[in-house]
Amino acid sequence: MSKTETFFKHITEGNTSKGDYITLGSAMLDGKTIKNAYVNVPLKTMNRHGLIAGATGTGKTKTLQVLAENLSEKGVPVLLMDIKGDLSGLAQPSPGHPKIDERHEKIGLPFDAKAFPVEVMSLSEQDGVRLRATISEFGPVLISRILGVTETQAGIISVIFKYCDDNKLPLLDLKDFKKILQYATGEGKKEFEEAYGRISSSSTGAILRKLVEIEQQGGDLFFGEKSFETEDLLRVDDNGRGYINIIRLTDIQDKPKLFSTFMLSLLAEIYSTFPEQGDSGRPELIMFIDEAHLIFNEASKALLNQIESIVKLIRSKGVGLYFVTQNPTDVPEAVLSQLGLKVQHALRAFTAKDRKAIKLTAQNYPDTEYYDTAEVLTSLGIGEALVSALNEKGKPTPLAATMMRAPMSRMDVLTDGELSSLLADSKLVRKYNEEVDRESAYEMLNKKIDQAEAEEAKEKAKKEKEALKKAESKRKTSSSRRRSTRQNPIVKVLSSPTVIRSVLGILTKMLK
Repeated sequence: MSKTETFFKHITEGNTSKGDYITLGSAMLDGKTIKNAYVNVPLKTMNRHGLIAGATGTGKTKTLQVLAENLSEKGVPVLLMDIKGDLSGLAQPSPGHPKIDERHEKIGLPFDAKAFPVEVMSLSEQDGVRLRATISEFGPVLISRILGVTETQAGIISVIFKYCDDNKLPLLDLKDFKKILQYATGEGKKEFEEAYGRISSSSTGAILRKLVEIEQQGGDLFFGEKSFETEDLLRVDDNGRGYINIIRLTDIQDKPKLFSTFMLSLLAEIYSTFPEQGDSGRPELIMFIDEAHLIFNEASKALLNQIESIVKLIRSKGVGLYFVTQNPTDVPEAVLSQLGLKVQHALRAFTAKDRKAIKLTAQNYPDTEYYDTAEVLTSLGIGEALVSALNEKGKPTPLAATMMRAPMSRMDVLTDGELSSLLADSKLVRKYNEEVDRESAYEMLNKKIDQAEAEEAKEKAKKEKEALKKAESKRKTSSSRRRSTRQNPIVKVLSSPTVIRSVLGILTKMLK
């Protein structure tokens, strides 16, 4: 057998699957595409997480788009983080192009242009289904890790949550949290000390400053009601295709704290609410996190530990996480070790550091007699990638330099009119875009403070009235005493020595 025939057999046998699978493209040898040497990813192993990496402009986003389309077609819902704003075209079919036809002719796959069911979501004021969560849903442990507080400050946050639970004060948004922190060392200081011990105002001040940091990045829009229900990510359309949920994050580049907060809350909510899936043969949900370094670069050590724990555990819920970034080193090693599918587009070696990174990246892939992996990594063209997946038994499939298939949907954004039409038809927009601001801790504490102040003012007025009344009574008594001791003017005149002497003188003369 020739080298090409041996390679073809090596690839096809290594990519044979008993169950359902997704075809990414066809393998390449010595720079040429081997027709029908399909590179497949078993659907069963898609919940083993994955990585899509490569330099700018090498085709990462199109690979993400291909995976999302094929998962949707297999009935698997998808969640995409659209950082660059170029994924909304999934809702419209591809207009086609001669180069696409040429590519698919080399691969040996027919090209079929299609649109897919899409929901557009937003964390900010951008148009889309509003994604929110309440402070209470995070809980004290997760909030503490997000804020990156000290152990002492984390203890105070736990006390705050306990007080709110004991007094039935809903913690919904940031103003609720800020108000209760101020109350704990202000008007409610005595109440807190009696029930939970002294709370330091310097500690609550430090927590408040960290809350302000999140607030400045748009946290006031994220925290609140109506809280998003993760079950709505699992919808399928009337044709049995999974919905592709696209979160618009084009304005999140300067808000890494908000992005990591949202991601962690979403993963934690999915893990706590989704049932254990077992070995069902297909994932329940696949999440693609574009520009993954935005999560990891700004995350505290405690936050990273939480993310790593969830990545390890969430697979049992049937959820697969796929990180999309320029360099595999952007993702922590503890996370990389959990990834089953790796799609590595070309890397560029401009510096000694780049060459070292390429050498390290090459060592993460299975050995093969058909490629010098480090050399291939720098010679791949646009829309070509090294692919290593897991077969149905959990073993790595043969490493293949792959000519990737083209997306079936539009490789461009929706127009304003198309986006407006999509949102107008959305059931989730009608469900979540109504703003709710029900009575919660902020309003209840203000009412409590107002009542306390009113009672204090009433008591003060009562005491002042009693004091005034007492003073008036005292004045009247004193005045009465003065009047009782004062001599009648007539009596005073008649009893004076002069009058007496005159009367005696008159009487003496009369007697004579």
